[in-house]
Amino acid sequence: MNINGNNTESFTIENKNLKNIPIENPLHKDAFAFDDEVKIQLIRQKFEEILHIIGLDLKDDSIKETPHRIAKMYINEVFSGLNPKNRPEITLFKNTYEYNSPLLELNIPFTSFCEHHFVPIVGLANIAYIPNEYVIGLSKLHRLTNYYAKRPQVQERLTKQIHQDLKNLLKTENVGVVLKATHGCISCRGVEDSGSSTISSAISGKIKDDVVTNSKLFGL
Repeated sequence: MNINGNNTESFTIENKNLKNIPIENPLHKDAFAFDDEVKIQLIRQKFEEILHIIGLDLKDDSIKETPHRIAKMYINEVFSGLNPKNRPEITLFKNTYEYNSPLLELNIPFTSFCEHHFVPIVGLANIAYIPNEYVIGLSKLHRLTNYYAKRPQVQERLTKQIHQDLKNLLKTENVGVVLKATHGCISCRGVEDSGSSTISSAISGKIKDDVVTNSKLFGL
């Protein structure tokens, strides 16, 4: 199905026009008091202290730039989703074909970080929805998933954020989101189990009772 043809009307959802923003991560009121460059410098200083306390020699060529690398990684990459300005622009298309069957995008890769231990959560997302008035550009499902993943997270919240945002954007209850992920807090510490994975889901509307679509969603 070509949703980018000349007869297809499209438009972009801007951040400032969003309503009913999904459940958010716990941020304090001054979370954006500093710009990104200041945050990078502050984190670098704190990480120098941490590395010194655990006994590492910051004069070593292999380590001396590590605090700065970590600070840039936190702000510009792995936690960039905390800042609303980094939300991707979302392109919606009028459902001119009156398509009313489930649309699925499967095996969307994501990496997040456990907010309890700050170690990686690595997984795949499966998303399904039944269009109403609009359809969404497929790449935007990837971008939206990774926007919410690039934060200190718990998997349950991440699942609900993606699900609720898609319901709001597409103006439909017919949305299903299933995540399957491995957690570093399980594999590299504590029980040190590298073979387990966690599945979470948020499914609503007609998709909830659609056996075929659910089997595909959970076929991670």
